[in-house]
Amino acid sequence: MEPKKTSHIAKGAIIGLILIIYSTVLYLMGQMMNKNLGYVSYLILFVGLIVSGNIFSKENNGNVTFGNVFAHCFKTNGIVTLIVIFWSVLSLKVIFPNMEDQMLDFTRKELEKQPKITDEQISQSMAMMKKGFMVIMIGGAILGYAVLGAIGSLIAAALAKKNPQQPFPQV
Repeated sequence: MEPKKTSHIAKGAIIGLILIIYSTVLYLMGQMMNKNLGYVSYLILFVGLIVSGNIFSKENNGNVTFGNVFAHCFKTNGIVTLIVIFWSVLSLKVIFPNMEDQMLDFTRKELEKQPKITDEQISQSMAMMKKGFMVIMIGGAILGYAVLGAIGSLIAAALAKKNPQQPFPQV
């Protein structure tokens, strides 16, 4: 009997859950805008994808190719992306409704630090951001996770143990 294999959906759900817990802890600690702590979420994603690729390789006894592992990890990343977007919308609209205002206030303060930006430009930028906040957030998450997921999947595929295979078997 072949051992049960863990699907990319289960692995993506676990990584997504870890990212949700991490982002919630950051928010509750008032560190949501801390860029250095924000980079830790990328590290969580990369480590999760690498572990996912290694598990996939191990479950297949190393009889995998670079492409197999990459595809598995990228599908895992797709699940992570869906979960993170769902959580982001839920947390912004239902669980932490004041988070959007906090993010916009932080952005305003960062813009005010720029010497070449006028108050009128800041007001216009903030009005546009407030109007399209959810679209910007979801689009940024999709683009960011697609790029980071591709990089993480490439790293995972390169690091996963693979048995040597002959490309042209002898007949």
